[in-house]
Amino acid sequence: MDDPLLRAYRTQQGEFGVQSSSKLSWTRESTTPHLSRLAQNSQKLWKAAPSRGFNPCVKPSESYEAPGESRGYLLVHTNGGLNQMRAGICDMVAVARIINATLVIPELDKGSFWQDSSNFSDVFDEEHFINALANDVRIVKRLPKEFSFFNKAVKHFRSWSGVEYYQEEIAPLWQEYNVIRAAKSDSRLANNNLPPDIQKLRCRVHYDALRFAPHIEAMGELLVERMRSYGPYIALHLRYEKDMLAFSGCTYGLTTAEADELTAIRESTPYWKVKEINSTEQRAKGLCPLTPKEVGIFLEALGYPPSTPIYIAAGEIYGGDHKMAELASRFPTLIRKEKLAHAELTPFMSHATQMAALDYIVSVESNVFVPSYSGNMARAVEGHRRYLGHRKTIIPDRKALVSLFNKIDRGQLRDSKRLSAIITEIHKKRQGSPRKRKGPISGTRGRERFRTEEAFYTNPLPDCLCQNGSSYNPVEHRSTGLNTTTAQILLDGNMEKSI
Repeated sequence: MDDPLLRAYRTQQGEFGVQSSSKLSWTRESTTPHLSRLAQNSQKLWKAAPSRGFNPCVKPSESYEAPGESRGYLLVHTNGGLNQMRAGICDMVAVARIINATLVIPELDKGSFWQDSSNFSDVFDEEHFINALANDVRIVKRLPKEFSFFNKAVKHFRSWSGVEYYQEEIAPLWQEYNVIRAAKSDSRLANNNLPPDIQKLRCRVHYDALRFAPHIEAMGELLVERMRSYGPYIALHLRYEKDMLAFSGCTYGLTTAEADELTAIRESTPYWKVKEINSTEQRAKGLCPLTPKEVGIFLEALGYPPSTPIYIAAGEIYGGDHKMAELASRFPTLIRKEKLAHAELTPFMSHATQMAALDYIVSVESNVFVPSYSGNMARAVEGHRRYLGHRKTIIPDRKALVSLFNKIDRGQLRDSKRLSAIITEIHKKRQGSPRKRKGPISGTRGRERFRTEEAFYTNPLPDCLCQNGSSYNPVEHRSTGLNTTTAQILLDGNMEKSI
């Protein structure tokens, strides 16, 4: 369509809304066969873009060798929420391989905003983790007693570092120390330009070795089964929780008292470095999570009917039922895990990390995944769904949407067919079809370039996905409660019943 608002959007974003790059030229998604006419065929709402024959290819090369004699022990203190810790653990496995270390089972973050006391074995299948990586890295459950009194080299590994950094600056520490402690684990490896075997190792860890603990997988499978009893469903990662709003400084639509509360939380949290934030500017740049109301407008504009079952993958929504009212008025079938399982959830309730793992499983296995914000979980789920066959994942263009929502607020645009056509057109190529991982934003310099790259675990193509089955990896890809075959059978069955 040739709408003036769309022409303005294309002028600002480029025809496809992506940064062009001569080095990373294939970063555009193909158009999903859907949404050109609203509700023309309900099946199209759930149909993913063609995967174009891409399959996981993570087997090591013929020159890949079993780990050599260990030079010492690597202790890891992870940081952040569930998915920040997961990515960090995967990277630390690769680092242990690079510096020829024995990895001690990582320590989970117990001092973050969520204050979760869970240990590694409470969240992940520890035995599977050790055994699955036996040909890659030596892993032990705890540091041997005789080393507990040794001096340790405590290091903050440099962010987004390559192999050379670890070989030239970290590995030499073995000459003086038997134990190296990584004070943080997040973003310690570069996204790009690493040896292929290291990239494939990261994927083997993330999508197979780092499996959730059996009790989490079992509960996750139960939740997925109960969600599918409603028919095809959307998993909505509604990142409208107190911690995210406080961290991002986003106060649009909140009362003065609510905004003041969030500001006080941000100012009193020492590891959140940015304290002064202009909420209006943040929102205009697309840096704020969509509100529940905005998500409702968005999904309705894409053509999803009011009867659509929506799983709310989130913690406590800030403002509670009052903030959810306008989303619920458009989509009444809003379902949380607490509704799907009552007494069964009791063992999980006091552990935010384990509750987040359940949301992760239901999101990966959903028919459609929609995140309201591009946080750690949203990126991890998107990448996992790409790895499992490019399942439909709709990524809202928050900057473009905010511009449209502002016009609605000013009375310059109505919630109408025209709005639906514009939103549909903008998102035709934001639905998870195969594309190469995006490089840095043009014009960025120095280490800031790494910050603007698309994260490795958001899109494992081309490193871990190959076309037409070349080098296809026979490993069972199963980091969620359902293996791929079972999930597809259930999906196909529900699709047939719903059409």
